[in-house]
Amino acid sequence: MSTQQNQDPENCTHDCSTCGSDCPSRTAESLIAPANEQSNINKVIGVISGKGGVGKSMITSLLAVLAKRAGYKTAILDADITGPSIPKAFGMTEQAWGSAAGIMPVSTETGIEVMSVNLLLDEATTPVLWRGPILGGTVKQFWTDVVWGDIDIMFVDMPPGTGDVGLTVFQSVPLDGIIVVTSPQELVSMIVQKAVNMANMMNIPIIGLVENMSYVECPDCGKQIKIYGDSHVDEVAKNFTLPVLAKLPIIPALANACDEGTIEQFDGDWMNECFDVLKGMLGY
Repeated sequence: MSTQQNQDPENCTHDCSTCGSDCPSRTAESLIAPANEQSNINKVIGVISGKGGVGKSMITSLLAVLAKRAGYKTAILDADITGPSIPKAFGMTEQAWGSAAGIMPVSTETGIEVMSVNLLLDEATTPVLWRGPILGGTVKQFWTDVVWGDIDIMFVDMPPGTGDVGLTVFQSVPLDGIIVVTSPQELVSMIVQKAVNMANMMNIPIIGLVENMSYVECPDCGKQIKIYGDSHVDEVAKNFTLPVLAKLPIIPALANACDEGTIEQFDGDWMNECFDVLKGMLGY
């Protein structure tokens, strides 16, 4: 591989030992941790947001469900240690267990492999009162110690913000790209720019933006009502030369599916174009 190719994030192998390029990401990528010996993971996609409450975990869940429906071996690494919501969205109550080989992920009803701190706790409501280094170490273990097996695409549900745990994921896990989730509020647009800037600083490719809660559709006339005001996502996307992958309306039925643990049964095409981009990255 040429030096020029190694400087291109899309062609990077994440293995600095085989690369002679003095690229900007060499320092961060040298910290990439090896996955478990029995894990063979093709693509790793991070889903991030600049702040909490914008639906990042729901977007992660929807993309994982679409990937599984398309026939891909799919996994979710829940890196939101202090606010894990993936198990609830999938109605998961079984606890993870370990063996000499490592920690075994728990499968959802349709076969999506999941690892989350809530799958290790006796009670899902037990708070995780850990400091930053322990939180980051736990996320890293979810990558290095979990026996994921053969996975076509893994989604990493990142913690909100640009703090220590997110930095650990960026440095330790070989992300092939990230999707940034936002909402129409002007303040959120500013925070999204922080997340985009962080990804650029860490040399992580940004696949695009997804705006959640874009509007409410009137059930009688079909008119789109923008209860959070006009969207700013197109402006942010233009500033960073990024595509807008999806704009999701507020859908009470979808929120209820997450609350009831039935997200795998959702019916809708809101994320299809976004997932088509990911299928292109998989190449098969």
